[in-house]
Amino acid sequence: MRIFILSIVFFSFFSCKKETQSLDKNNLKDSVAVTENTSKDTLKTEQSKSGIFNFQTELCENKGYFDENKYTKEELEGTHTLWFQMGGILLNTPSVFNLKGLDEVRKDKDQILSKLNQDFLEKKKTLENLKIVKVPYWENVKKNRIQELMEEYEFRKTEIQAFSDPSVLLNAKLSKGCENFIKSLNSNDAQMIEEWRKLRENMSKKNGDPQRILNEFEEHLNSADKKDYAIIDLITFGWGNCTNGNINSIPHDEKMNKQFEDLFIKIDSDCDEP
Repeated sequence: MRIFILSIVFFSFFSCKKETQSLDKNNLKDSVAVTENTSKDTLKTEQSKSGIFNFQTELCENKGYFDENKYTKEELEGTHTLWFQMGGILLNTPSVFNLKGLDEVRKDKDQILSKLNQDFLEKKKTLENLKIVKVPYWENVKKNRIQELMEEYEFRKTEIQAFSDPSVLLNAKLSKGCENFIKSLNSNDAQMIEEWRKLRENMSKKNGDPQRILNEFEEHLNSADKKDYAIIDLITFGWGNCTNGNINSIPHDEKMNKQFEDLFIKIDSDCDEP
């Protein structure tokens, strides 16, 4: 009887162990299958889809190969425009270096300001509507380029107005550090001439022919149009250069070039000799 009971217990234990091993093998097969499927899906997701974007630079025709899972051609086109076509000066107004230029700006002031405003609005809209790659660096460039455009517009508008009415400079933005020019342009003749002389002396030190700069000053000082000559210099070379330096310009440098090139897997270029 005792032997019979032990046989039953042993048989039950053996059956359970066999069933457990069978279950473990099935679970192992399922686990392997899931792992294999996951690996295949992962590889499929990570596999890049190559596209081609053709673009121009100063001397080169370029063919860039990019991952279409990351960017679209439209985004690359917008980024190329932001990088290559919308760097540097975005707005233009007449420069004033002599009495003829001063007379023309005063006479055509309204037309100049109207065209400036139109150009500003068009370029601002173009920048805002650019679809660029979703990369923090380029998104920041776009934001700063819009701000730069707004500051450049404010500067050019104020400058054109100031040639006819220097008092507009009293409330001008971006004029930090340029107050001496503003004050002299809105003071009596003696103070204006004093600041004008200082400006010419500083200009002569940076010129290859310093005596010519000083002789020109003396000639203009003895002219019946000396006040207009003073306005030209104090606005163009004084307040203008000083304030223009306060505009937060984005450098179109090697770093920006590299950031654009890094958007591509590789670039093939066909370049002309400089």
